[in-house]
Amino acid sequence: MNTMKSHRMKSSKIAYWLVVAVFGGGLLGLNWLPEGFSPESAGAAASEPLSTPASPQDDFPVPNGLKPLRVPSDNPMTTEKVELGKQLFFDPRLSRDDTVSCATCHSPEHGWSNGERFATGVRDQVGGRSSPTIINSGYQYFHFWDGRATGLEEQALGPITNPIEMDLTLEEAVEKINGIEGYRHRFNTIFGSDATAETIAKAIATFERTIVSGDAPFDRYVAGDEDALSDAAKRGHDIFFNRARCSACHVPPNFSDRGFHNIGIGIDADEPDIGRVAETNLLGDRGSFKTPTLREIQRTAPYMHDGSLATLSDVVEYYAKGGTPNPQLDEEIFPLKLTDEEKADLVTFLEEAFASPSYPNITAPELPDWPMDGGNN
Repeated sequence: MNTMKSHRMKSSKIAYWLVVAVFGGGLLGLNWLPEGFSPESAGAAASEPLSTPASPQDDFPVPNGLKPLRVPSDNPMTTEKVELGKQLFFDPRLSRDDTVSCATCHSPEHGWSNGERFATGVRDQVGGRSSPTIINSGYQYFHFWDGRATGLEEQALGPITNPIEMDLTLEEAVEKINGIEGYRHRFNTIFGSDATAETIAKAIATFERTIVSGDAPFDRYVAGDEDALSDAAKRGHDIFFNRARCSACHVPPNFSDRGFHNIGIGIDADEPDIGRVAETNLLGDRGSFKTPTLREIQRTAPYMHDGSLATLSDVVEYYAKGGTPNPQLDEEIFPLKLTDEEKADLVTFLEEAFASPSYPNITAPELPDWPMDGGNN
C-alpha cells in the first residue's frame, strides 16, 4: 500500500471514530443530543431515554460492533418470553382472516422486510409504504416511517389494529389468543395471567429485540482487519464517510441517526406522502421519513419509504444527483459529483460492509394448535 492510500485509509477511519464519538456515543458510552433537543423536533437525532437495563442480558449478547441493548424496566428479556414472542410474530391468527402475520411483511428471507415495493395485508389490500426492516429495531426510539410509535411495545400493536394490515381490534386479538390453550398456558406462566394487549405487545417486542445484526466486515475493518473489505469497498468506505457525507444521517454503529429527513423521494407526486409532518404538524417535517439502518442493506430491496428505488445503484444515483428539490429538502442532500467508478465503489461498500455472517435467519416456530392443544406445544 503506498503512502497516499495509507493516509486516506487512516483519515477515513479517524472520520468514522469521530462520528461514533460525537453522534453515536460508541467510544465513551455517551448519548449526545444537540442543545434544545426534543423528540418532536424535525430531523433531530432521537435518542431513547437513558435507563438501567431491567435485568442482566447475558443470555442475549449483541454481536461485535453494536452497543448493549437497553430494555424497558417493566419488560425484561427472558428466553421463555422470546419464544412466545416468536410464535406470535409468525402466527397469522393475529389477523382477521388468519392469513397475515408480522412475518408476512417482515420475513427473514427478505432482510426482515418483504421484498416488495409495498406492504400487503388481509384481503390482499396494498398499503402505500414499504415494510421497513426490523433488524436492530431495538436500537430505535421511533418506529414506522413517520415515527408515530415510540418503543417496540407500542409499535407491535399498530399492524394488528391497522385495517389494511391485520385488521383486528385489540379486544378481538386478545380473545383469539386466549382461545388457544397453548398460548393461554404460556401467558399465565410468563406473565401470571391470560393474555392482554399489553402482554401480547411485550412478548412480540421482546422477540424483536433479538433480531440483531453486527460483526460484519465493516466492524472487523474498523477494528483493524485490513482484509475485511475489498479494495473497492475500502474506496467506497472513504467516500461514505468523507466526500458523500452519508454518515451525517447514517450514524454508526447502527447507521441511523434515529431522526427524520426529507430527501425528496416522492415529493413531486400529485398527492405526495407528507411523512412526519402528519404526526408533528411542523412544516419542517413535510416529506420527512425515518432514517433506516444500513445493516444488511443488501438484503432489503427495494429501497425508500415508497419502495421506488429497486437497487443500491439506484439509491446511489439518486443521492448523487442531489435528491428532488423542494422547500424542506434536508441540508445534507446536495449533488455529489461522483464519477461512475466512485459510485460503483460506494455501492460495493454498501453491499459488502454490512452483510453479517451471523445474519438472524430464523425459521418459523411450531405454533399452538387451534383451538385447543392442552398447553403442550
